[in-house]
Formats: sequence, C-alpha cells, structure tokens
Amino acid sequence: MFEKVNPKHPDKIADRIAGAIVDLAYKEQANPRIAVEVLIGHGKCHIIAETSVYLDKKDVIKAARRIAGKVYVDYVEVPQDPHLADNQEGKVRCGDNGIFKGVPLTKEQKKLAEIARNIYFLYPSDGKYIIDDKKLIICQSNAKNYELKQKYPSAIINPLGEWSGGTDVDTGATNRKLGSDMADSVTGGGLHGKDLSKADVSVNIYAFLKAQSTGEIVELSCAIGDEFIDNQPYEAIVEIAREFINDLGGFEKFAEWGLF
Repeated sequence: MFEKVNPKHPDKIADRIAGAIVDLAYKEQANPRIAVEVLIGHGKCHIIAETSVYLDKKDVIKAARRIAGKVYVDYVEVPQDPHLADNQEGKVRCGDNGIFKGVPLTKEQKKLAEIARNIYFLYPSDGKYIIDDKKLIICQSNAKNYELKQKYPSAIINPLGEWSGGTDVDTGATNRKLGSDMADSVTGGGLHGKDLSKADVSVNIYAFLKAQSTGEIVELSCAIGDEFIDNQPYEAIVEIAREFINDLGGFEKFAEWGLF
C-alpha cells in the first residue's frame, strides 16, 4: 500500500518553493547553512528562512510566484543560530541529531511512481495516487474522468467526481508528504528546505541509495557534530547527496518527486 502525489500538490508546491530558496543560497555560497519552512494556501505564502546567507527578498518572491502563481509572499529571514553554525567550522560534521532508514523499493512502489509521472505528463496539475495490492485509486484534478478511465480501466477514478485542486482548494506545508517522497524509508527527518550539512537531507539520501544498491534495510543514527556515520566520513556522505541532487537539477527539482 503506497501513496504518491505529484509536483502540483499543495504540499509539494511548498516543498518546491523551499527547495528553490535553498538553490538561491547555493548560488551565493558553495556550502550555505539554511533551513526553510513554507506554508501556502488561498493566495498567501508564508516563508521563514534561517540562513547564513543573505537572500534578496525580490528573488525569494520571484521564485515563490514562479512555482505557485500570483500569491502574496510573507518572507521572514533570520540568521542561523551561531552555536549550530560553529559546528561546521573547520570540518564537515553532522548538522543534527537523527535516526534514518533506507528501505529497498517494492515493485508496487515503483509502479505507482511511474503511473504518477505518466498522468502528470498529460495533466500537469494537482494529483494524488494510491495503490493497494491490486487496487489503484487516481485523484487527478483538471482531467476528464472518461479519459482517465480509458487509460486505467480498472482504477477508481476521482471518487467525488471531476475537480480542480491546487492551493486555492487546500493548503500546503513543507515536508508533509514524506511518505510520497520516501516510501518505507520515512523516519523523523524532513528532506526539503535544508542544506546538505543537515543529516535530514544527506543521511536520508545516503541510506536510501545504499538500500537500493544492497537490497537490504539500512538503519542509522547520528548525533550533531559526528564526523563519521556508517563508518564513512560525514563529508563523503554529504558529497554523495550533493551528486544525487545535482544530477536531478537542484533542490527544487529534488522536491518535485523526492527520492524516486
């Protein structure tokens, strides 16, 4: 049983805005320290960024409106706590406490991810999809039910009828759809709106990738300031995560679908 949402779901719009802001920070510095939270809905977008890098408010507003359309943007920027920032002085160390789990993807999860992408290619608007053994549920906004039924004849299509979604119908918040992004690898940490020093980003990516390559469940924990995790220098784990995100095209692109 698994749920996937597409990049136009309100929660993913929040994730994408947070990712775009992290991308802005990486344009200013090679290794910025930043954590962003976004709440969006009904024409308003509230953003708080704790950051070591000053970001031009005009650039932040531009990014939010590019992703979410014409919204009022309330942007609050504060410096990162000095005690946390000093943790990274001189050496790359784990930026947070946490527990992490990587789990190999199932055929069912891979299948639904492919279905979600195929539907989104045809209907690039708010959508949510569920697969439960042989039951497929498709909730896709701005689509004709008969068209979806032609493509997926055995699926349950839009149980309440055709609909229009997005942030005028529902609110979105950063990291609220981690089940969609991580499948069975979900633990306590959020993937989006954070720089690579944060274990929630780098160790989650590392554990997920290791699980896919080994076919085994990977379980890790870390304390803030750790220099080694899973017998690897934390710097090496950060670089694995950096390569993964760069290959996708940045943090905003990472936020579109998550880890797969």
